[in-house]
Amino acid sequence: MTPESDDPASVDDTPWRRVLRALRARPGRSQVAAAVLCGLLAFALVTQAHSNASGSGLSTARTQDLLAILADLQGRADRLRSQVSTLQTTEGKLQGGSAGTAAALAEARARAQTLAILTGTAPARGPGIVLTVTDPRGSVPADELVDALEELRDAGAEALQLSGVRVVASTAVVGSAGGGIRVDGTPVRPPYRLVAIGDPKTMASALAIPGGVVDTIAGMRGAQAIVTTSPSVTVSALRPLATPRYARPAPTRSP
Repeated sequence: MTPESDDPASVDDTPWRRVLRALRARPGRSQVAAAVLCGLLAFALVTQAHSNASGSGLSTARTQDLLAILADLQGRADRLRSQVSTLQTTEGKLQGGSAGTAAALAEARARAQTLAILTGTAPARGPGIVLTVTDPRGSVPADELVDALEELRDAGAEALQLSGVRVVASTAVVGSAGGGIRVDGTPVRPPYRLVAIGDPKTMASALAIPGGVVDTIAGMRGAQAIVTTSPSVTVSALRPLATPRYARPAPTRSP
């Protein structure tokens, strides 16, 4: 028998007896404070996680809204793929040897027509939508119409016209002191009529997404936004061709 086994204190001092003594002992102030802080920290972490999970717009959106957003993104991807394919085909024609001259001439004519539409110097016609915004109380600010223009551009609109004024890349839409708005200096009053040429389904879906233009305008006093799709709309307003004051063509570099 070892000397430790002859000591009564060592016999009583087993691991289980130490646990029992720790459980029976009254906790000190520092232990209580540490336990309270741990509890508050756990509560804060759970609350933050719940807030992040519930604050996400997509997690609370309806299935129909999610499908609309997915369809809009898919439409944009399809348009980009189509543009890539068209450019690759054009590149192949331009590199086609003796037929390259005729292809280059046809490409130049097509580019001229495209630039005329983009700069607003030529009328355009095609499938599209008409967004009519009624605002009898003057609740719709100019910023909301700018948002509508940007949404339509992102959705692939190729030609735009706002209440008889052609909209191009440099168009400015601002509020007017006497009510209504000014489009490139031209005063425009409600109801506003925005005509856009492009894929009607894609553009209508872009305006109708949850929290988008249609929802925002519907939440304003007396205002309403109505989207009408059509197989053929006309953008007839024209802009004069401005001559650049400073920009000049850059010299081409040979490969």
